[in-house]
Amino acid sequence: MPHTESRHIVIVGGAIIGSFCAWSLRREGFAGPITVVERDPTYQCSSTALSAASIRTQFGTPVNIKMSLMGARMFRNIKAFFGDDADIGFQEKGYLILGGDHLVAEREAAAEMQRAQGADILSLDPDELALRFPGIDFNGVGIGTLGMQHEGWFDAWSLLSLVRLAARQLGVCYEAATVDSFETQGAAVSAVGLSSGKKIACDYCVMAAGPLSGRLVAQLGIDLPVVPRKRTVFSFKTPFKLANFPMLFDSSGLWVRPEGKGYIGGIQPPAAIDGDADGDFEPQHALLEELFWPLLATRIPAMAELRLERAWAGHYEMNTLDHNGVVGSHDELTNLIFATGFSGHGVMHAPAVGQAVAELITFGAYRSIDMTPLGWGRIRTSSPLLESIVY
Repeated sequence: MPHTESRHIVIVGGAIIGSFCAWSLRREGFAGPITVVERDPTYQCSSTALSAASIRTQFGTPVNIKMSLMGARMFRNIKAFFGDDADIGFQEKGYLILGGDHLVAEREAAAEMQRAQGADILSLDPDELALRFPGIDFNGVGIGTLGMQHEGWFDAWSLLSLVRLAARQLGVCYEAATVDSFETQGAAVSAVGLSSGKKIACDYCVMAAGPLSGRLVAQLGIDLPVVPRKRTVFSFKTPFKLANFPMLFDSSGLWVRPEGKGYIGGIQPPAAIDGDADGDFEPQHALLEELFWPLLATRIPAMAELRLERAWAGHYEMNTLDHNGVVGSHDELTNLIFATGFSGHGVMHAPAVGQAVAELITFGAYRSIDMTPLGWGRIRTSSPLLESIVY
C-alpha cells in the first residue's frame, strides 16, 4: 500500500497499547488521519488503570526481554520523550524471583540467557538472599534472581495520560464509542462500525482492545485465543519495613511489592475458578485469607500482622495459547494488525509494541525489535511460543 497522507488508520482500543501505537506512528512520520476508538474514555475499567504497573526483564522469551529493555530506557528518561514536567514515579528497585531447589539449574540457565539479551540479572543462593533481604524467610528456596537495573514499578495512569495527551497534540483523534462491527473488502478490513452508528473507513485496522480483542475479531471469523482473566490486587499495611524491598515473585505463586506507605500484592486464582471474567470486576476476597495471607506470612513472618486497606480487580488479556502477545499482520486480512494478548505484560511492553506497529505500517518491516516470533503464524498453526516465567 503506497505511503500517502490520505491513508486512514483506525486503532481499536485507546488505553496504553493503542495510545502508544498512535503516538509512535506520528513519531515515525505517518501523516495520515489516525482515529483511536475507546469505549470508556474514563479508563476506569481498563487493564492499564487497574494494573500493578511493573516492569521486568526476567522472562523466558528473548523478545520479551528486548521489549522490557526498551520500555525501561524510556521510563528512565521519560522527560526526554514527554517534556520536563513528565513524571511516572519509576522506582527501579528490581524483581526478586524465588525458586525451589529443583529449579536451580533451570533458573541459572534462564538468568544466563537473560544476561545474553542485555538484562542485568544477579543469581543469589539462600545465604546471599538472607544477607541482602533480612526479615524474609528463605526456607525452601534454592535460588533467587534479582534484576539489578531496568526492573521495578511506576504509575501506569501517569504514563497513559502522558502518551495520550502527546498523541492528541500530534493530531490523533480519539473517538468515544464501542466497536460493534467490521466490513471487509477482498483481503482487507475496509471499515469499522461503531455503536453510535458511525462507520469509519480504514486502510489499516490495529486491534489493541486488550481483553476484548478475541471477541471482537471473532466477528471476522478469526479465532484469537485472547480472553479476560480476572486478577485481584490487595493493598495493605504491615509493620514490616525493608528499605530495599523489591517486587517479590515467590515460589508459592504470590507477588508483593511496596506501594506508597504500604504494599500491594496478589496471587493467581486456582484454575477451577479462573474462568473468563467478561464484565466481572469484583475482587476475589477469599483469595486473601485462603491463599495469599498464609503464604505471605510464611515467607515474611512480620507480614502476618496485615491490615487490608482496599482491593480491586482488573483483567489480564490472557493469551491462552502461550501467555505471549500477538503482534503483526493477519495472514489473510493483511491490513489487520494485532497488538494484543500480552497476558499481564502489556503496560511494560507498550512502548516497544507501539514502535513495532508504527514501523510495520510506515516502513513495511520491523526496525527496532524483530517481533516476528510474536506473529499471527503461531496462532494459526497452534504452535505456542511459551513464556515460562508467568505470574
